[in-house]
Amino acid sequence: MDHAVSTDTAVQAQLDRLWALSPGADILGLERITLLLDRLGNPQDRLPPVFHVAGTNGKGSTCAFLRSALEAAGYTVHAYTSPHLVRFNERIRVAGQLIDDAMLAALLAEVLDAGGDIGASFFEVTTAVAFLAFARTPADACVIEVGLGGRLDATNVIAHPLVTGIAQLGIDHQSFLGDSAVGIAGEKAGIAKSGVALVTMDYEPDLAARVAQVAMDAHAPVLALGTSWHLSTDATTLRYEDADGSVHIPLPAMAGPHQPGNLALAIAMIRHQKLLPVPEEAFAHAARKTHWPARMQRLHPGPLVNLLPPGSQLWLDGGHNPAAAGAIAETMREIATPGIGRSDVHLVLGMLSNKDPAGLLTPFAEIATTLHAVPIANHEHHAPHALATVAHTLGIAAHTADGIADALRDIVEIADVAEPPIVLILGSLYLAGEVLRANGELPD
Repeated sequence: MDHAVSTDTAVQAQLDRLWALSPGADILGLERITLLLDRLGNPQDRLPPVFHVAGTNGKGSTCAFLRSALEAAGYTVHAYTSPHLVRFNERIRVAGQLIDDAMLAALLAEVLDAGGDIGASFFEVTTAVAFLAFARTPADACVIEVGLGGRLDATNVIAHPLVTGIAQLGIDHQSFLGDSAVGIAGEKAGIAKSGVALVTMDYEPDLAARVAQVAMDAHAPVLALGTSWHLSTDATTLRYEDADGSVHIPLPAMAGPHQPGNLALAIAMIRHQKLLPVPEEAFAHAARKTHWPARMQRLHPGPLVNLLPPGSQLWLDGGHNPAAAGAIAETMREIATPGIGRSDVHLVLGMLSNKDPAGLLTPFAEIATTLHAVPIANHEHHAPHALATVAHTLGIAAHTADGIADALRDIVEIADVAEPPIVLILGSLYLAGEVLRANGELPD
């Protein structure tokens, strides 16, 4: 179960109730959330127009681009994303602002009073809180990220979204979704609704076929990259094209070769609905200004960054599966090899016990100078020595440390004194939250 604490005593009192009443683990299925929402007056039926986004990787960034573009066009936007990194409030953005503690405490109490006997999960209760907040506060749109999977995710009680989308597909959350990429694609496509456009990326043929079949069964049209819309880039420009015209905007400021695709998916979702028109300049604003914490985020000077020598770079990414690792490794290769030079890359890694260390580390085998494995506080995680063993088998010099600060100090001892190190912390969004808190960079 997600861990959440608050400095606000009223919020913490309700989080303690949630801990006591929750089954203690994520559980899929719509029965509990449906019953809970019915007791609350079915707020999911009174939401502003919904942009609903699923995917293995990139769905959070796509949601961030959606919100940024819509707001730049003058719309007021609610957003529901997960997990939080530092503060529980990050999950629920009401009319453009993180939910305040007074509203959060009151809504948590209302949901738990109504459904404390249902055995709803942490995510189901949080979803009900978000839907109540969104139904009661005026806005022009809702951007809602699927928590896990799609078909049986608590957010999938929304019967009539404005548009749906699926970001990149891969294998993750196998204990819930299974080990089959095709099966996982089908679960993600389960957000398809009758008569509502399902906008997707370009997938391998077997995955695309499964998505198409699920969408057809739901009577939802599929609008895929490469058929219904197109994307190309050069060194400075993203070019998007569909049947209604083209958009030429700057490449996204967010680092990573995968971000143009996430931005283009957001553009495609917006352009394949007619209720909320968005001009090209709003997409350009989204490209320049959107950021999403712990997704190839370069950390600013702070207690952790200041442990490294001047000129060093400290990067953070919450990526934790093989599909994410490929994109992150490609980004780090570009960062570490500007021009004809080359800089050493040092990894700091912590991973939950249900994740695949070899799958994550393999793309880094040729670019990582060292790996420093750390634990993840308050979560079941791979022991640092086990992560170090995996790294050794891939030819990466590996070490263990008791925490992030100790790992950075070890890197300073090992690194070439003539070359300020480039450090990437990755492996878990929970670990990323620890890092942001420790460096004083709270998401806003």
